[in-house]
Amino acid sequence: MERKVSRIHFASEPDIIHFLQVTWEKTLGSGFVITLTDGHSAWTGTVCESAISQEADDMAMEKEKYVDELSKALVSGAGPADSYKFNFSKESCHFSFEKILKDVSFRLGSCKLEKVASPAEVIRDLICDCLDTITENQAKNEHLQKENERLLRDWNDVQGRFENCVSAKEAVENDLYKRFILVLNEKKAKIRSLQKLLSEFQELEKNIEHKRETPTCSEMTAARDSIYNASTDEEGENLPDPSGSAPATLRRDDSIISSPDVTDIAPSRKRRQQMQKHLGTEPKMAAQEPQLQEQEKTRW
Repeated sequence: MERKVSRIHFASEPDIIHFLQVTWEKTLGSGFVITLTDGHSAWTGTVCESAISQEADDMAMEKEKYVDELSKALVSGAGPADSYKFNFSKESCHFSFEKILKDVSFRLGSCKLEKVASPAEVIRDLICDCLDTITENQAKNEHLQKENERLLRDWNDVQGRFENCVSAKEAVENDLYKRFILVLNEKKAKIRSLQKLLSEFQELEKNIEHKRETPTCSEMTAARDSIYNASTDEEGENLPDPSGSAPATLRRDDSIISSPDVTDIAPSRKRRQQMQKHLGTEPKMAAQEPQLQEQEKTRW
């Protein structure tokens, strides 16, 4: 069985303190017992489950919501002190309570109480219940205090471990950073050495290509000179004897000089002989030259 004691003030007697005890077994919605006292007299009454359901229907509220409003009104600390108003008539022993919403209030419930013949016993039970509640709360408080101390010790232990972990982490980070710096510097030096080797290799390759190009040009020039010398040697061999052909040559020169618009064919013949030599036509040229000489002799 659960009990709850609260201190209330009536609207008709605001300066007098009254104590209200609510007792229930399962839930507040299954029914509860109200005990009211002012320190001299005592009143008690019972509210059944059917009465709670009837009150909820009269107010057009769901039972769960109505029971929640009853808990806030009758159980201390459920809401502000000025949110609920209590009324009690000693003549009729009628107890009622209302909920205040700004300037409007509506009745939550009411019940008929009976005056207790021996209020001292009720007050004694009320005081015992309060003391039991205080003792229980003190035990809970001590248990929570011990739990709090244990959690504080655990927290200090965890904090110390955490600080040790942070220190170890920083030491590991510094060590790794130093190693990384060493590796990075080694890699940089390796990259610089490779770049230097690459530049030296490229320079060496350029020099080799230049040396290869220079002999090729000189060889081409020498080949051209040899071709020209060979062509001039062949022309010298094919020239006729100047002692035997002097008169004919003089007569040809005179006729050529006297005839207009005659071009010199010697250079063109020279070039033709060079081309035929390279193309492998020397036999043809050798066969054609006696025919040209016979034609010139018949002409003269």
